Amino acid sequence: MKVLKFLAAGVLAGVMFASCGGNTQPQIEGITKAETDSVSYAIGVSFGQMIKGSGIVGVNYSEVVKAMKDVEAGKETKITAQESGMVINTYITKVQMALQRQKAEEQADFMAANKAKEGVVETESGLQYKIENPGNDVKASPTNTVEVNYKGTLLDGTVFDSSYDRGESAKFPLNRVISGWTEGMQLVGEGGKITLWVPYELGYGSRQMSEDLPAFSTLIFEVELIKVNKAEEKK
Repeated sequence: MKVLKFLAAGVLAGVMFASCGGNTQPQIEGITKAETDSVSYAIGVSFGQMIKGSGIVGVNYSEVVKAMKDVEAGKETKITAQESGMVINTYITKVQMALQRQKAEEQADFMAANKAKEGVVETESGLQYKIENPGNDVKASPTNTVEVNYKGTLLDGTVFDSSYDRGESAKFPLNRVISGWTEGMQLVGEGGKITLWVPYELGYGSRQMSEDLPAFSTLIFEVELIKVNKAEEKK
C-alpha cells in the first residue's frame, strides 16, 4: 500500500536525520544545530501531511516518538517492522469502514428529507435533482462535451470547487466525469440550470480528493449548462 510506503519513509527519515529528543548536537562536521533543527521540523511537516492524508486519526505522538527512539537506539520494539505494516493496514481499514457507516447514515437521512422537498426528483440510481431552469430543447448525451458554470458544496456548506470563483466556465466530456454528472447533465437543456444531489456512490466514493473533499462525501452541485458541444461524427 502506498500509504505504508510513505509512512515508513517518514519514520526512516526521522530516525536517520533527527534525534527525537531534539537536543542532540549534530555529529557531522559542517552541519550546524540550526540546520539539523530545520530539517527535523521539515521531516515533521512531511510526516504530518502523510498521516493526515492516510486516514489515520487520533495518533498518540508519544508512542510515535518512543518507537522512533527505540529503533534509533537499536532496542527491541514491541512489534517488528513487518508487523507494523499489518497493524497500520488493519487500522486504516477499520477507520474507513467506520467512516463509511457514519457517512452512509448521514447521507440516508439527508436524501430522505431532501426528496420530500418541492421540485426534487430522485432517479433510479439514487441521484436527486431539481430543474431550476429547463433551458432549450438541446440536451447533452454521454459523448458530448458540456460547457458549464457550477458550484460544488458538501452537506455542511463547504465549497470544494467553483468555476464562479475561478472566473471562467469549465468544459467536461460527460463520459469522463463522475456518474452523477453524466446522468444529471442529460436532464437539463442548453441554457438551463439544475441542482444535483449526488450520493457518494455516484461521486468519488471512498477516495479523498482533497482536504476540502473527504472520502464518502455527498455532493451538491448548482450547474448552469451554457453550451452542448456535439461529438463529431466519425467518417
